[in-house]
Amino acid sequence: MKELKLNLQENILNALKQIAAEIDLSAEDIISEIPPKPELGDLAFPMFPYSKVLKKAPAVIAQAIAENVQDKENQYKAIGPYVNVFVAREPIVKKTLTEVFAARERYGTGEARKGEKIMLEFSCPNTNKPLHLGHLRNNSIGECVSRILKANNATVCKVNLINDRGIHICKSMLAYKELGKGATPESENIKSDHFVGNYYVEFSKLAKTDPDAESRAQQMLVAWEQGDIETKELWEKMNKWAVRGIEETYKKTNITFDKIQYESQTYIAGKKEVLKGLEKGVFYKDENNTIWVDLADINLDKKVLLRGDGTSIYLTQDIGTAIQRHEEWPFDTLIYVVASEQQYHFKVLFSVISRLGYKWAENLYHLSYGLVNLPEGRMKSREGTVIDADDLLKELAEMAAKEITGREREDIVADLTGTSEKIALGALNYFLLAATPAKNMVFNPAESLSFTGNTGPYLQYMGARIASLLKKYAKPIDIEKIDFTLLKEEDEWEIVKIINEFPPAVAQAGHELNPSIITSVMYELSKKFSKYYHDNPVLNNESQELVDARVALCSAVGQTLKNCMELTGIPYLEVM
Repeated sequence: MKELKLNLQENILNALKQIAAEIDLSAEDIISEIPPKPELGDLAFPMFPYSKVLKKAPAVIAQAIAENVQDKENQYKAIGPYVNVFVAREPIVKKTLTEVFAARERYGTGEARKGEKIMLEFSCPNTNKPLHLGHLRNNSIGECVSRILKANNATVCKVNLINDRGIHICKSMLAYKELGKGATPESENIKSDHFVGNYYVEFSKLAKTDPDAESRAQQMLVAWEQGDIETKELWEKMNKWAVRGIEETYKKTNITFDKIQYESQTYIAGKKEVLKGLEKGVFYKDENNTIWVDLADINLDKKVLLRGDGTSIYLTQDIGTAIQRHEEWPFDTLIYVVASEQQYHFKVLFSVISRLGYKWAENLYHLSYGLVNLPEGRMKSREGTVIDADDLLKELAEMAAKEITGREREDIVADLTGTSEKIALGALNYFLLAATPAKNMVFNPAESLSFTGNTGPYLQYMGARIASLLKKYAKPIDIEKIDFTLLKEEDEWEIVKIINEFPPAVAQAGHELNPSIITSVMYELSKKFSKYYHDNPVLNNESQELVDARVALCSAVGQTLKNCMELTGIPYLEVM
């Protein structure tokens, strides 16, 4: 439809120039709108913008355009101040469905970001706690954006920087050292990252009654950076527990990376870069040997880059990591998928790297996303009030299993456990991606699992219905023999238009880094298909030609939904 729209714009422009040759516009300047009702056509062109130049009423201009436009295929009607266009449907129906059948799983892909090398950093957990709901939104956005960028022909490198050092890590270490009594995840029968996270919560409790706890944790950090053997051994043991558990959660949620880095291996590079900047006079040192950067010229505060005791902060390692990454894999763009509460951090980071003389700093981008809250308020790890990722997935899968058995579908679902887990993951990913990334959200597990409405399970169910239909049809679809003129119902046309707009939607999502553009296509297509399937017989028609045409349309819907699901990490189910 994008190509068609441009042709229509050119036709309107040419007709306008017949009335007034002095009009200085391009085809892209011609404004178009979607009519509020299908009976008003497919596109409407308002004539208000040209009334002053032509010194005529918009309705008069519309009538003149409708009478003079040169287009043998499409129909133009003057409806008040608008020129409404009723496009020739059969060529678009044929072209769209033929393209879907030719491309199959590649339908929707394009060249919008061809040749670009894009590094995408996401997840980046701390090794003092398991993944929680906030991490799941980060992971969903990061994985989905990477797939969208690849669909637009970019070369993508997904990276994960695991924050395995720092004061927060030392807090869980200190609590375990003083309270753990040699316990292990195995002895306590607790998933290893949960085991570590419990001691982070214990430290918070300890600090409320022991005023020296914070100081001891800071001393442990200094000892770690100085290479103290006992501290390092404890650190290695607890980090292995944390990482092992986090990796299990990645596997459950189908999250993968091309490269995993550890802050403990990159922070030293950051310290060296800060010291270089100090030598060049880009940074300065105070009387406590703390190294600072003054960002007053860009309306930001002074910022610590290196503490007086020589220990680094998150910003320090982010500086070194970004520079190392560009040296090893010279990216065109580096995208950081991080919550909106870190906007200040990235403004500082990008400015510091630029001040160090790296011109590619202008190609660093913070993909900021809103927080995920609970109905009762914000999650806090140190207080143990988070929705744990593993517990949430388990709860959602159990709820999905109850839904399946309650609908008396378990007899046709061969793998109830596996299907329930896939429904749970689909519900979760769709809920987390359906809103634009910038929006905060309140997570509602029951709402996300509904089999009706704007949810992942609803979309999965539409896919399963189409799969069932195709199984009953039980023969290959020969798209070359389909009589497209038989697809003349209004709902059929609306469905074709949505399918046709999927490739441009993928390009737009790749440009805006916005997965909700894809989820919107999924929902609109599913909703329109559900109505069509309810109102129109597909397999039970006297005309085999009509059966074949409608099955081909349904198959194209199914393929488009499946491709959307692949981009968004929603498992496609043939039975549910």
